[in-house]
Amino acid sequence: MAVCSLMSRVVTGAMLVLAATQARAAEEPSRLDQVLERKVLTVCTTGDYRPFSYRPDGANDFVGIDIDLARSLAKSLDAEAVFVQTKWSNLLADFKAKCDVAMSGISVTLPRQREAYFSDMYLVNGKAPIVRCDDVAKYQTTDAINQPSTRVVVNPGGTNEKFARANLARAQIQLFPDNRVIWQEIAQGRADVMVAESVEVKLQEKLHPGLCAVNPDRPLQYGEMGILLPRGDGVFKAYVDQWLHLAKASGEFERVVDANMK
Repeated sequence: MAVCSLMSRVVTGAMLVLAATQARAAEEPSRLDQVLERKVLTVCTTGDYRPFSYRPDGANDFVGIDIDLARSLAKSLDAEAVFVQTKWSNLLADFKAKCDVAMSGISVTLPRQREAYFSDMYLVNGKAPIVRCDDVAKYQTTDAINQPSTRVVVNPGGTNEKFARANLARAQIQLFPDNRVIWQEIAQGRADVMVAESVEVKLQEKLHPGLCAVNPDRPLQYGEMGILLPRGDGVFKAYVDQWLHLAKASGEFERVVDANMK
């Protein structure tokens, strides 16, 4: 009887906590309603990550897969997409302080999930190396890259640096601040390898003759990408997930990706 009584109190306590959480959520306005009211969707983005988010020097606007998708999401809300530039090292802080969503080819990670919601995954991706084409056979595996003689270049603050620190600690890790032109470090012989998302290295291979992606369809690490959303706002997440589902079902998502991979 004592055990049954204890279990009953535990279940009752859990139900009360859940009810209180739901009540607080019901009292707080969803970001969905706020966006609908102000008719502006603020989007944090880095502008340094082709093909997802890119703004060349001197340009007034961003281009890329996530930029086009952000405009589509805003349009579905009868709102205008307003972009707020951030850096990978400040992504979460800027998102929580300034933006409704963050869209920049953002990898889904558990540390980020602790501080925010993610939309449903929209792209399966993974880390793959890019090297000078003459060196493709030399850098086929993580172990082959993770050697004291290998110069690995990374942009600071994002998952590329985290992957390098965790898996390539024996190599010479070089930080380079501008992810838009980091590829020139390899092309001009100042670095040997960069490990980035497979879709990114595929595009950079097209844009930089002499550089080759290494096994991009068999990446070194599994990864997913999603849209960063306010933590706890299930109403807004449900809307974004449904919009994303319809964008994929209608073919819009595929058209956006194809247009930005040329």
